[in-house]
Amino acid sequence: MACNQTLTAILKDCSPSMGGIIEAIFANKEDVQEVTLADDMVNAITMETGKKFVKFQFARNTGSMSSNYTIDPTTGVKFVTTDLVLVFNRMETSKRVAIKALMQNDLVAIVKDANGKYWYLGHDEALTATAGDGLTGTARADRNGYSATLQDNSHEMPYEVNPEIIAALVA
Repeated sequence: MACNQTLTAILKDCSPSMGGIIEAIFANKEDVQEVTLADDMVNAITMETGKKFVKFQFARNTGSMSSNYTIDPTTGVKFVTTDLVLVFNRMETSKRVAIKALMQNDLVAIVKDANGKYWYLGHDEALTATAGDGLTGTARADRNGYSATLQDNSHEMPYEVNPEIIAALVA
């Protein structure tokens, strides 16, 4: 099997670009019937009847998504690990229960970045919880809240999602 890929140019981009993520929506992986890719982008997601994604919002400048390639030429191993870190201010029961579900369920996610782009996580396998905490802080000005880290292991970097399909997916 040939391993050649068609190279395409990347030209200098002068568009503004901002870091960070704005929100993340989650669904149980078993509730996603099909993800349709066209031109290497998610253009449709078919859900089980009555199932929707659930929105998680968090304080500005607290969430992040980072993807890293793992490549071992001697074994032929190539995969991408993407960590999604979410931070929620103020410890309270409703958040604790929601975060517990994030940490225990087999999930997929769509993450909106600060540039308005949406990214799909969980395409090859469900997201896995890798870390989390709850902190009261020490001083009055310290953050009180929770954090959760979910990891996606995939063959590819996260796929961009067509923004036109998002509204129909969210509860």
